[in-house]
Amino acid sequence: MRIYISADMEGITGLVDADDVQPGGRDYERGRLMMAEDVNAAVRGAVAAGATDITVNDAHGPMRNLLPESLHPAARLIRGKPKQMGMLEGLGPEHDAALFVGYHSRAGALGVLSHSFMGHEIEDMWLDGRPVGEIGLAHATAAAIGVPVATLTGDDCACAEMAEWDASVTTVAVKYARDRFSADLRPSEEARTAIEKAVAARLSVPPKAPAATAVPSTLTVRWQSASVASTLLGIPGVTSADTRTVRAQGALPGLFRLFGVWMRVAASLTGQHPYC
Repeated sequence: MRIYISADMEGITGLVDADDVQPGGRDYERGRLMMAEDVNAAVRGAVAAGATDITVNDAHGPMRNLLPESLHPAARLIRGKPKQMGMLEGLGPEHDAALFVGYHSRAGALGVLSHSFMGHEIEDMWLDGRPVGEIGLAHATAAAIGVPVATLTGDDCACAEMAEWDASVTTVAVKYARDRFSADLRPSEEARTAIEKAVAARLSVPPKAPAATAVPSTLTVRWQSASVASTLLGIPGVTSADTRTVRAQGALPGLFRLFGVWMRVAASLTGQHPYC
């Protein structure tokens, strides 16, 4: 059984603030070790269920958060950037299931460190007219590749968002949002035990793979900056909905890859911090 893990950071056990998840933050070094512990719990669960090949993609920010020496020896690590598929780099139809570890709710939700990919640079996103964030877009892209998402870990708001997209995904709440930068935390050992057990149980009967599709979708993104939207219109196929909103049509996962190009353009035009 081949398992893929996409590891974000905002939804990791114990982390609630930008200083916990941004390089240079006063608690970042502790945060990256906490991230490794949650990932390792998922790896242990996958191994217990019979996984023989496990790939972990560091999907947060600079994508150099996980220290290779802190990762469970049963897993291989994809680290650094740029990556053509960003948070889903390395995911392919050969994988039997995907795990989303440390995920967070979308922009506008009152979840811990909630945002959609680029902090307040992205005000909102829609996939085929439906509000979407990192959870929904990653799930839809994995489904288009033909890989089922088995488990998601994060705060209770992230778990609820995942349930709205696909109720068959097992979710593990490691903290309960009080506000965007505060939470009621589960004890660390309790949370990691819950992750390990949930992954092992869910993978003991591997989830059914969705049929890989090439059905066109429409991705719409509303940016904080009209300059970003204006610049993106120079990319073939990108159209304007208003001065700050652009859209494009295409089949996933190609549309997900195109969105990665949008983010690189936006990053070149702005220098703002990811949280506000």
